[in-house]
Amino acid sequence: MITPEFKASCPIPIRQYPHVLMAHGGGGKLMQQLLEDVFGPAFSNPILDTRHDSAQFTVPPGRLAMTTDSYVVRPLFFPGGDIGSMAIHGTVNDLAMSGARPLYLSCAFIIEEGLPMEMLWRVVCSMRDAARSCGVQIITGDTKVVDKGKGDGLFINTTGIGVIEHSLHIAPQRVQPGDAVIVSGDLGRHGMAIMAVREGLQFESMIESDSAPVVEPILALLKAGVEIHCLRDLTRGGLASALNEIAEAAGVKIAVDQKAIPVREDVHAACEILGLDPLHVANEGRFVAFVAAKAADNTLQILRQHPISAAATLIGRVVESPEPLVTLKSAIGVSRILDMPSGEQLPRIC
Repeated sequence: MITPEFKASCPIPIRQYPHVLMAHGGGGKLMQQLLEDVFGPAFSNPILDTRHDSAQFTVPPGRLAMTTDSYVVRPLFFPGGDIGSMAIHGTVNDLAMSGARPLYLSCAFIIEEGLPMEMLWRVVCSMRDAARSCGVQIITGDTKVVDKGKGDGLFINTTGIGVIEHSLHIAPQRVQPGDAVIVSGDLGRHGMAIMAVREGLQFESMIESDSAPVVEPILALLKAGVEIHCLRDLTRGGLASALNEIAEAAGVKIAVDQKAIPVREDVHAACEILGLDPLHVANEGRFVAFVAAKAADNTLQILRQHPISAAATLIGRVVESPEPLVTLKSAIGVSRILDMPSGEQLPRIC
């Protein structure tokens, strides 16, 4: 529905262009209007406003970090977020996992013919606001419109560049026996927020995605000189995938305590209904940190000073092992192997 508020805020004449139409070959009047009246004003900055085929920019001294990701979530809007804000958060979080301060993003839109213009504008505004809150600029991009039935509404690709301003080498291979394993907050909300909408599940309180930037607490840890060995955001495959990938790369055993892992009751209930393990469910605003044992208390204290990581918890330790392994100690004290998710992961949740 095209609301009066949207008509007042949208720069495109909605009555004339209520939907995105086909722009063959990437040109055409509507495509030009999208660039001039939607993407340009929303993402305006001195670099983007040059309107050149490539962006030219300077970066502070230090190593560069670069990442890219594509977002195909369905539905486009979900409790706690949408495809636009999630694209920004996901990319800046990937940069933060190497200890980088995010600087610039590129953004490419693949739009299905017939997408309501109001929906596109809502996504663009959400991306604009998320980028501002993360302190990054979108400095280059691309827009393509595909035939109806070929794009499922909207796909977004983002690439991010950040600067590493410290001497630490943050990587899975740096994990070593004795390291403390810390998660930044409760798990499983993003995947369950989307699945609850898809499956029509009703709970006493709505499950909202945890989609959010985690840059601020990471930079705070670095500023405090915390000995960080590895960081990993808990997206596809959730905590279980992240721990197994790190254990394999470092050749260590990671032992975690199920009672210490924070999962909300409504998320537990949703997972039980759908036959899922919350430790296998994706998150969009959570990470796991491996830090030197002596730094565990300080790490928790710093993380808990930031809203996005206020529920940070120590969940386990790294121990020596002849083979890479992840074990989970149950509530009754029995340990079992925590494997990677088996079978197909949840489709179209990020």
